[in-house]
Amino acid sequence: MGGAAAGASAGADPGLLDGVRRWLAESGAEPTPARVAQALREQGRVLGDAEILGAAEQLRSELVGSGPLEPLLADPSVTDVLVSAPDRVWVDRGGGLELTPVSFPDAGAVRRLAQRLAAVAGRRLDDARPWVDARLPDGTRLHAVLPPVAVGCACLSLRVVRPRAFTLDELVAAGTVPPGGDRVLRALLGARLSFLVSGGTGTGKTTLLSALLGLVGPGERIVLAEDSAELRPDHPHVVRLETRPANQEGAGLVTLEDLVRQALRMRPDRLVVGEVRGPEVVHLLAALNTGHEGGCGTVHANAAADVPARLEALGTAAGLDRAALHSQLAAALSVVLHLVRDRAGRRRIAEVHVLERDPSGLVRTVPALRWGAAAFAPERGWERLRELLRGEGVDARALGRETYRKGDVGDRDG
Repeated sequence: MGGAAAGASAGADPGLLDGVRRWLAESGAEPTPARVAQALREQGRVLGDAEILGAAEQLRSELVGSGPLEPLLADPSVTDVLVSAPDRVWVDRGGGLELTPVSFPDAGAVRRLAQRLAAVAGRRLDDARPWVDARLPDGTRLHAVLPPVAVGCACLSLRVVRPRAFTLDELVAAGTVPPGGDRVLRALLGARLSFLVSGGTGTGKTTLLSALLGLVGPGERIVLAEDSAELRPDHPHVVRLETRPANQEGAGLVTLEDLVRQALRMRPDRLVVGEVRGPEVVHLLAALNTGHEGGCGTVHANAAADVPARLEALGTAAGLDRAALHSQLAAALSVVLHLVRDRAGRRRIAEVHVLERDPSGLVRTVPALRWGAAAFAPERGWERLRELLRGEGVDARALGRETYRKGDVGDRDG
């Protein structure tokens, strides 16, 4: 069905489409397939049953679906759909961006789709407010920018949120986690260490965090605070909180900082911030310093070593001085898992760092494990990570010597 719709879209008759729109608007009819077929007949076109059904599906897709993008969004391998021009529709299937044969009739069709999707998400998108960042009812993340801010054509970015989170075993099979690395991550969760998943845009931070939260014991209560509800952990006790923008009168704004404060009153066993990006960092660090062990979240950073500086910038903007921020950070956070995308577009955990304070009192990260095709390879911070795991009741030697290369630090345990 998707392929037929995409093919029909290329040869759409703009006049026919406009006529159907007018008929539906004047009649007040819902754009169901039957109503679209009726509207087609009202245009006086002589079409056979098969042609009517095909055109009805195409027009229904244009009017209530995602138009030519429907088959791409329905593809389970697609994570992102990006439109930069009527004939420039890209997808990411986990191996980098690919140009697709899908196209729109013109720039106006891209603009109409962007505005309709924004309306479905309950947001405004027009010349007065030329961009939108929202979540569609099915969970898809929408970002759109209209001209003249976007030069030439509306730009549309759709991030697909799958209904089921990947399991840790699936991430090992996909190469995101190296062989044996799942033992390290399971131990991390079992030890209730607080951690952040860092990386750039599209490196798989949310995917990894969802998988890790699925390892949390079924008796624990997970409270999620997110700008856009993207985390989908496979866990029986999850409370999900999502921010809300102000309405057109400027009222009703709910920030991530608000959500973190409320989450602390909801008896969380694991407090999770989908993305640490503002003043909520102050409340998160305070929470992790007052008995809320095992908290976690994601943060944008170019490298694990950049995470303390990133958090310092966020804390300073929120009014927390540098010394206080680093004191809280040292006591609150234990581990950073950093994700990258290689030149082929594959996502993987590049490094695992632990945190320590230098003689000046500032927090820095120390490499503990680095990516290896056969296994994680230990770095100088491995002894510190091992102590953290052991100190929390997890015997690091249970991770298995085969996790590490012969002759590395891990082999000297045995």
